[in-house]
Amino acid sequence: MNMLSPFDRAKAREVELVPGTAAAPGKAPNRWRRGLAVGLPLALVVAGGYALASRDNAAVAAPPIPVVTVAAPLVRDITQWDDYVGRFEASRAVEVRPRVSGELVGVHFTDGQIVRKGQLLFTLDARPFNAALAEARADAASARSDLELARVNLARANRLIADEAISQSDLDQLNARVRAASAALAAADARVRSRSLDVEFTQVRAPISGRISDRRVDAGNLVAAGEGPGGSLLTTINALDPIYFNFDSSEALFLKGQRERQAGGGAAQQVEIRLQDESDYRWKGRVDFSDNAINGNSGTLRVRAVIDNPDNFLTPGMFGNMRLAQGGTVSALLVPDAAVRTDQARKQLFVVGKDGTVAARPVETGPLVAGLRVIRSGLKADDRVIVQGIQFAQPGGKVTAKPTMIRPKAAPAAPTGAGQAPAASQATLAP
Repeated sequence: MNMLSPFDRAKAREVELVPGTAAAPGKAPNRWRRGLAVGLPLALVVAGGYALASRDNAAVAAPPIPVVTVAAPLVRDITQWDDYVGRFEASRAVEVRPRVSGELVGVHFTDGQIVRKGQLLFTLDARPFNAALAEARADAASARSDLELARVNLARANRLIADEAISQSDLDQLNARVRAASAALAAADARVRSRSLDVEFTQVRAPISGRISDRRVDAGNLVAAGEGPGGSLLTTINALDPIYFNFDSSEALFLKGQRERQAGGGAAQQVEIRLQDESDYRWKGRVDFSDNAINGNSGTLRVRAVIDNPDNFLTPGMFGNMRLAQGGTVSALLVPDAAVRTDQARKQLFVVGKDGTVAARPVETGPLVAGLRVIRSGLKADDRVIVQGIQFAQPGGKVTAKPTMIRPKAAPAAPTGAGQAPAASQATLAP
């Protein structure tokens, strides 16, 4: 029978320490564990110190000075304009109506064509008027015969008055007959002229040159002379060369014109107009009329410009965008529009001093000219304005300035939508 004997811990330790036994290799792992226990914390402390030292060095190092592009403002002469929206209107408009009543027998134009003054448009039946003219001429001939007889009788009486063969009363009656016959002849001649006009009015001719509308009455209809509902409207004619452009101006513009006239600058104000599908202002004209009172409801003044239209391209009723010259040319400072910063309600530019220090300049801006913004005040011609890299500059900070030159750009195409409102003002480079 096998019996369990008690475990002797002392003998077991002796066996482990005897060289050559199976437990002898366990001595090396125990030493490696003790080395790791001491070296690993020391390595972590060294690595943490190195990282902390590197971060402190990075914080102490100064950031590099930013590089920006600077340029002096462009100095150019510009012409400033005020913008308006208006509508074209015929310089003369005529309603063609017959001056005599009768049957319309002929139409001698094509609807919508350009007609010249005096051109035949309509013909009425002239036979009734020719008959009336013949009757009037016959009455005139009879009156002329009566006048001649009265004059002969008066001459005979004048020869008898010396022999006292006729009384003074008979002589006075003969003189009265001559005067009455003369008056009757004058009336007959007037009726002849009136009937001649009626015959002439059977041919309806264009009273002005321009573009004619369509015919409102066809041949074969009876037309009535007269104005208003009782008269027959045959057609209308609009004079197109020149053509008017009507617009509403502000009270400030009216006052400005008055001041210029008081100062002796009474020259007509020049205007330029572009149509809704045009990008440039190709139509030139001048202001020739302003109303005699300012509208109390809108505070505006009705103004009219006259535009040359030799090819009759412009038509009444068309809209147009007009710019009105503010008078003469002025010297202006121009900078890229992107260089203008907005600080709440102010506009400002960043300029670089001789020592590379950035400063903010509050400025008053004007309209765009060839892609550049007009600076009306707050900037000098020798200032160095930051035009690129402005996001890296701060007022009071240092920058490295890289010089360049400002050049005008081509003006962008104007909007063509009829519902888009124009800018309040604009400017162009003076030629």
